[in-house]
Amino acid sequence: MTAQRSRRPVAGERRDSTGVSGLDEILHGGFPQRHLFLIAGEPGAGKTTLGLQFLMEGARQGGRVLYITMSESEDELRQIARSHGWSLDGVTIYQYTPQGTNLSPEEQYSVFHPSDVEFQDTTQEILTEVRRINPARVVLDSLSEIRLLARDPLRYRRQVLALKQYFNARDCTVLLLDDRTASVQDNQLESIAHGVILLEVVPRDYGNIRRRLQVTKLRGSAFREGYQDFVIRKGGLRIFPRLITGEDHLRTPKGTVSSGIARLDALWGGGLDRGTSALFMGPAGSGKSSLACAYSVSAARRGEVAVVFLFEESVSSACKRGASLGFDANSVIDSEKFHIRKIDSSDLSPGEFVDQVRHAVQELHAKVIVVDSLNGLLQVMPNEETLTVQLHQMLAFLNNNGVVTIVVLSQAGLVATRQESPVDLSYLADNVLLFRYFETGGRVRKALSVVKKRTGDHEDTIRELIFSEGRISLGPPLTEFRGVLTGVPTYVGPMKVFEDQHASAG
Repeated sequence: MTAQRSRRPVAGERRDSTGVSGLDEILHGGFPQRHLFLIAGEPGAGKTTLGLQFLMEGARQGGRVLYITMSESEDELRQIARSHGWSLDGVTIYQYTPQGTNLSPEEQYSVFHPSDVEFQDTTQEILTEVRRINPARVVLDSLSEIRLLARDPLRYRRQVLALKQYFNARDCTVLLLDDRTASVQDNQLESIAHGVILLEVVPRDYGNIRRRLQVTKLRGSAFREGYQDFVIRKGGLRIFPRLITGEDHLRTPKGTVSSGIARLDALWGGGLDRGTSALFMGPAGSGKSSLACAYSVSAARRGEVAVVFLFEESVSSACKRGASLGFDANSVIDSEKFHIRKIDSSDLSPGEFVDQVRHAVQELHAKVIVVDSLNGLLQVMPNEETLTVQLHQMLAFLNNNGVVTIVVLSQAGLVATRQESPVDLSYLADNVLLFRYFETGGRVRKALSVVKKRTGDHEDTIRELIFSEGRISLGPPLTEFRGVLTGVPTYVGPMKVFEDQHASAG
């Protein structure tokens, strides 16, 4: 896990808002003014979009801004803006076109050959436009074209350094875009820049590609380190700053959250403590999602906000199942206290999911959050080490905000002596409720038991979980059995006693 830098912004340091959702938070306020920054990334990573958003924010604030394009035409830039629903009013676009750009081989050669290209004149033409506009913000797109015209690496670095000194003297904040197409990456360029932001495209075997951002340098200033997921959608870049454990800390309220099932609450010693997480773990179909639904619907009925994230089951199926057991989600959805969302794991990054969780807490003021299931979340976070770190940070954030979090985990196998989990995260949860099938009297039955509770006492019995007559109930402790949690119990009491006890359960 990457630590957050301890340095804070210099007192009185002025910053330019980036205009990009989430980036100001990562940069602790935006780009420090009067400096030059390198925005690097392969083609399609989002550099041009970021640059346009930066300039539009400056124009919105009433400043003069300039986009210098050497790789894309002005028409192409305006087309990009239209695709996002933007107006570039207030943004000056200067399109530099080298002389002799027809398609004849001779003219093509004259563009690239150093003896035929007056590189100094090219630079002076760009700077003349800068002096004419006198902008507070500039985007230069792209350094690869300057590198191509300069030909010599030493000449190229000297020119970039001269640009930096020139813009610093003009009280101007500059973004240099680089598509990293050079055969050998020049790290000296990164040393020249005041700050460096890398945009990366991460292919996946299936589903949408992932994009992530990393601030690798911000001289003399604090910033949030590590990779941050982002997406490009209509409206521009949206960045999802990763959670930092300990941030957004609120005083954890006291009390418990009820499921609406008296005997289930008694297992926890009165209910799930606020500000804790619970792992519902067991084989498929054993009742985990149904009990999670009971907690969320009961919270909404009490007037608290509950948010359910579904990865496998459809919303209609979940609502129908809950209604058949006495917990009708449809009855509370219209109250704005109950929110249920279907998550497509092939179309989501870990950062975006965590951002949805943070929105549920900070904007909706959720008090109960259900993640159903962790198996689906594994598809979003396929790396087990990454999953552990991000889940730990997410649970810590939720606990700090007094939320009861219920995470459902399906184990492989049905009635068996061994239940396999795709990943062991039971140590992260404050509470663990274990579900099992067991067989007796020619029937397959369900059982559950609280096997972990970090705070306070809990009941250590194993009880039958019963779904019947449109309700959920728990039977008395299964004292007549041994080995229930193995799935193959041994019955040590008379069958008539068992039938009499469980006929009156609930």
